[in-house]
Amino acid sequence: MVHEYHDPVLLQACLEGLNIDPDGVYVDVTFGGGGHSKAILERLGPKGRLIAFDRDRDAWNNAPEDDRFTLVKADFRWMRNHLRFLHALPVDGLLADLGVSSHQFDTGARGFSFRFDGPLDMRMDHRAKRTASQLLRDLDEPALTTVLRKYGEVDAAHRVARQLLKANAETRIGTTFQLVEALRPVTPRGKESSFLAQVFQALRIAVNDELAALESLLTQSAEVIAPGGRLVVMSYHSLEDRLVKHWMRAGNLHGEEHKDLFGNRLRPFNPSSNKAIQPTDLEIARNPRARSARLRIATREQAA
Repeated sequence: MVHEYHDPVLLQACLEGLNIDPDGVYVDVTFGGGGHSKAILERLGPKGRLIAFDRDRDAWNNAPEDDRFTLVKADFRWMRNHLRFLHALPVDGLLADLGVSSHQFDTGARGFSFRFDGPLDMRMDHRAKRTASQLLRDLDEPALTTVLRKYGEVDAAHRVARQLLKANAETRIGTTFQLVEALRPVTPRGKESSFLAQVFQALRIAVNDELAALESLLTQSAEVIAPGGRLVVMSYHSLEDRLVKHWMRAGNLHGEEHKDLFGNRLRPFNPSSNKAIQPTDLEIARNPRARSARLRIATREQAA
């Protein structure tokens, strides 16, 4: 069964950022509906190669039948090992379209959205053991407060955590609507949607360990991309974008610049711009979820 996915966000900018060589080797670490991968394959010649990653089984059925294409059914944090096994190193470009797909948001049974009632799951990989419901049972108040504050930037995170644990102790929170109801006493009036989005985001990031996976991807990118190759990353919230910006600008995840004796920056990538590329009003009108997209592009520095 092929699942419906949204049109790829900032597709043309991503393709231009990759600067595709028809005979090159490329990686799409967030395959999803396959929109970006399809466009890359259209620009590759007979000798070109594309390796894609996705841990979500709903995405696996979208794989095209193409001898130049390989789908790895795994988390991209293991990218380097898989590429080595596939004899695909080094690569000429890497594309990452981070976050949750429209398909995942719009499938109530996945539990990613507060707009639909369904199991409080939020796992991107069905093989993972801990759901968001289980997470709420496992964490104590300080740990849950940290999750809400760090991953959702939730105001008064300690108060929200206390309310969730209190509600969960009375009746186990097992569905998305039960979570919304449990949050009602601490939901700011007039800001319901943004508040719920922050809480859902925080739990989702914790369940899937998303920021640690991104950190691993970024550090591995310097090892797998050939000199002159491109790193193209699209993020949808400030936590992701901050990591990507720091990595491209400074070569580390903290944004601390280091220079040699001549004042040259010591970093593996050279960003194409200090500013992220954002979708046009026309693209946002066509796909409202593109509104928060931020695209950053960098070129792998030549070896010294």
